[in-house]
Amino acid sequence: LVFFSVVIAGAKGLRPAGTAFLTPSTVRRFSPSTCKQPSLWPDMHPRRQQRIEDRWRLFNKIKSDDDLHHDRNKLLRKTTQLKAQTTDTDEELATSSSLSEILILVFPLLIIYVSNQWSRYSISYLVDFSDPDATTNAVSAFGAMNVDLQFTQSQYGLLASTAFTILFALSSLIAGNLADKYNRKILTLGSCGIWTLATLWTSQAQSYNEVLIARVIMGGACAFAVPAAYTLIADKVSKDKLAFSNSIYGSGVYLGGALASLSLLLDQSVGWRSTLEVIGGFGVVSVGVAGLLLPSDGDRNANKIAKDSETPSSTNTEEENSIVQNTRQILSIPRVQFLFLASFLRFCSGLMIGIWAAPYYKQAFPDNASEYAVVNALIVGGMGLTSALLGGYIADGLGTWMKETKEESPSGVSSIVHEYFDEQTIPLLLPIVGSTLAIPAWYLTTHTAASTDAFEIAMFWLAIEYLVAECWFGPTISVLQSTVGKSKTGTAQGLFVLTGAVGNLAPTLLGWIYGNQVTESSSSASSEVLANLLGWGVCTCYLLSSIFFAVSVRASGESMETNSKQK
Repeated sequence: LVFFSVVIAGAKGLRPAGTAFLTPSTVRRFSPSTCKQPSLWPDMHPRRQQRIEDRWRLFNKIKSDDDLHHDRNKLLRKTTQLKAQTTDTDEELATSSSLSEILILVFPLLIIYVSNQWSRYSISYLVDFSDPDATTNAVSAFGAMNVDLQFTQSQYGLLASTAFTILFALSSLIAGNLADKYNRKILTLGSCGIWTLATLWTSQAQSYNEVLIARVIMGGACAFAVPAAYTLIADKVSKDKLAFSNSIYGSGVYLGGALASLSLLLDQSVGWRSTLEVIGGFGVVSVGVAGLLLPSDGDRNANKIAKDSETPSSTNTEEENSIVQNTRQILSIPRVQFLFLASFLRFCSGLMIGIWAAPYYKQAFPDNASEYAVVNALIVGGMGLTSALLGGYIADGLGTWMKETKEESPSGVSSIVHEYFDEQTIPLLLPIVGSTLAIPAWYLTTHTAASTDAFEIAMFWLAIEYLVAECWFGPTISVLQSTVGKSKTGTAQGLFVLTGAVGNLAPTLLGWIYGNQVTESSSSASSEVLANLLGWGVCTCYLLSSIFFAVSVRASGESMETNSKQK
């Protein structure tokens, strides 16, 4: 006991009273620079004092190394952000893309898209539900697919829309994510090859079920072409020409629709099977031309792999680039939510027109079938193309005007535009105005008074409808791309395509209602039922889409996650 008492007393005497073991706080307390009790230093044992000073130096060295490591990681993250910002700034300040550069890039993509639309919508012109007793020419199996394979109006609505949509909708999100990561040239050529094979299979089908399966496969393949094309355009074209470039590519809808309308003449000459063979042949040529002219996408993948290898948190990057994560972030943006809703309604209008307009005009004007094929091709190809190109060109011009006049004090109509829109949302002015003006034009084309000039009047209003309505596509895509950012453009485009896929339910529903309302009656009564369904259905969707486009202008362009972080 005496021995241990002496040891304990000696230990107490070796350190200042009231101090604990040498923890960092103890060392910091008795460091020369921070000591609150300087009288303790002189009374401390010299060896003890030297030991504390050594440990203090070691503690500072370890702390400085930790701070340096932390600062290094922070600097690395900051450098990565600055590189991304510098890249975006350089692209914004880069020379504006010339028309020749745009055409060299967009032309092969446009050919593929024309094949896409021609293959997709040709079926609308290869059926005939007219009453043979009310027409001068009997409907034959040679020129009408529905007579040859024996399916009804409701089955046609399923075949033309929902069957195409099944795999199309499932593939859209996958296609958008793949377009953000992999070789877009291979995706484009591969998808075109698959839908071309599906078209050729349809030409040899011997039953309704075979056509149904071919349409499902075609829908899955068509979903991959559009996201790959739009992301490629967004990467290669300057921002001040982006809406115009998107509109040039989007004009494939109208060129393909025009060729689909002319398929009616081919159908009358060579039959529906040979017509599909011609369409399939065009698809083969499109793959060859695009394969030669479309720029390679290999450098993009090499750069992406190199960047991923340099980034220390590769696991987090992969998680951020996942389909679910990207989709969640995109759909959390209020502006994108309203854009998708407005686009869905706009797709419903266009798809109801694209799928049911041809059967309606065949019934309403059975003696003008050949004339309708030519006039409709001119309207869809001419007016639709003009509206799309003008829409993109005007949208880019409005964006430049908003940027130049931002610092000025506008008055009159200009002040109203500046108050409601900004540089990013001004392109949405076109779909708002276009959808509104299309309402009376479409209603008049389906409710023309019976007269000797009824067909000409209907075609006149149809031309007006295409001219005012089809300016929406390019401006909407450009606003969507600028809102979500380049890293998620493919996924956003896939979601946009998905809204169009879901919009295919509208013509299916219309076909089901039409089939239930049509009874054994004359062809004119049947056309009146279809005219009412088309008139009210299309006009209602036009009105609602215009409203939601306007709402999206004022909605926030920031994701909910970003807003919560800022708060």
